Parts: sequence; structure tokens; C-alpha cells
Amino acid sequence: MGEEKKPPSVTSRKGPRILIAGLGNLLLRDDGVGVHAVHELQKAPPAGVRVVEVGTALLDALHLFKWADKILAIDAMQAGGAPGTLYSFRVSDVEDRGPQASLHELGLVSALRFLADGKRPPIVILGVEPAIIDYGLDLSPEVQSALPVLIQSVREIVDAWLRGPSPAENPRTLSKPFNRHLHLPDEKSSI
Repeated sequence: MGEEKKPPSVTSRKGPRILIAGLGNLLLRDDGVGVHAVHELQKAPPAGVRVVEVGTALLDALHLFKWADKILAIDAMQAGGAPGTLYSFRVSDVEDRGPQASLHELGLVSALRFLADGKRPPIVILGVEPAIIDYGLDLSPEVQSALPVLIQSVREIVDAWLRGPSPAENPRTLSKPFNRHLHLPDEKSSI
């Protein structure tokens, strides 16, 4: 009754508090790729990392965003590539760029405005270009085939975060796990 939601603690934490957040609507096929990805990651989660299905309930996850030192969000992202193309970028790189790329980027950025100044952790979004955004529970074949590469990329980024300096502060580190990546307009370096 009236208690603030607090995320369960991660035991034996020596590094940063890392949150992997799966975004999207599971009922709209490829829009749910972030949720499908966290379901896979929850089968063998990275040690010391919170893996959470956020879905479209971004405001309900504010307590998790407050808790985290670093956030890795996984989502569908329409950026004009071939279906199944993987992208990575920092939320701070796209906040004032106009049209959104991630299907839930605006919701994520808006939800983060509810956090107190100085309490906003670095956030990296890994996106997958969708083929089908329509009613259904299954991923399209193109997005389904990108899922293993996406999962491996998540693990590599988390490993890098746990080992040392944040890839969120060095975007070039982020492009290493990917075969394909997005060059956002006006970017001078690969993300």
C-alpha cells in the first residue's frame, strides 16, 4: 500500500548496475523483437545483469531506469534498411534529431524526462529493422534470423561494460559486434 517499487538487488555486484530492457509490443510481430530478445536472454542471463521485459510500459519501468547505471534497450527500429538489419546508437545522440528511428524511442526519451536531473544513466539502443508490423505473435523470418546475432551483440556489449570503460561513451566500440550498422544523419563516426 503506497510502497515505492524497488527492483530486486543483484547479488555480488562488483561492477555497474546494468539493465537490459526489451521494448515493443509482442502482439505486433516484429515490433516485439525486444521482448523476444529478452525472453531468450532470460534463459541464460549475463551474470549480475537485470534482464527485463518492459514492452510498451515505459513509465512502469521508471524505477528500473533509476536503479541502473547503464541501460541497454532492445527494440524494433525503422531506419530504411533491409528487414533484419541491426543498428546501435545512444539515446543522447538522437534526442533532438527530429523523427524517431526506434518505434519506442519517443516513449523512452519522454519517460526518461521523469527522472531527476543527474539521475539519467547512459542508454544504448540496439535495434532491428522490422519486416512486418501487424497483428501476430511470431517474428518474421528475417527478424527471427537476426535474433542470434542480436543476442550475441547484447552479450558482447554487456561484457565490455563489465570489463571497463563504457561503450556508451565510445560509440565506435558499439559497432564491433555488428555486421551491419546505421549511420545516422549528420554523424561523423560509425555508431
